[in-house]
Amino acid sequence: MPDETMLYQQLRDNEHETLVAEFWRFSTSYALRSESERLISIHDGLPPNLYQALRETFQLNDKQVEALLNASISTLHRRRREGKNLNSVASERLDRIATMSQLAMMVFEDKPGAINWLTRSNKALGGQVPIMLCKTEIGVKQVRRMLYAMKCGGVV
Repeated sequence: MPDETMLYQQLRDNEHETLVAEFWRFSTSYALRSESERLISIHDGLPPNLYQALRETFQLNDKQVEALLNASISTLHRRRREGKNLNSVASERLDRIATMSQLAMMVFEDKPGAINWLTRSNKALGGQVPIMLCKTEIGVKQVRRMLYAMKCGGVV
């Protein structure tokens, strides 16, 4: 019979896998939407549980999640608890991250490769971590430019 520590770890691993799968399901289906549909989703707000899926997928800490979504962890928890969608700022940032994640997956041809590239400091980006550049549209343009260059065999 497994001890409590093993059971807890198994539950934690299952929760992690579920949240990661949720993020990739979201980003894949979201990438198929038109810009008009994405704008409506951003305006209406994305589901609050996506911040947890984001956090687990990219192994982000509280400060990183807060910076990426421009919302405190307590606000994100409260919205999830109350069943309220994220505000338009957090939703737009999740839109950017989902889009970049799908592009990275196309370039690296697998999720672990995409996650690894998006979460590691990059000299070509001035030592910045690509996912953290998704806070701004200018940052996303830099990340997108690098990913397209890699996809097309260009220099990065």
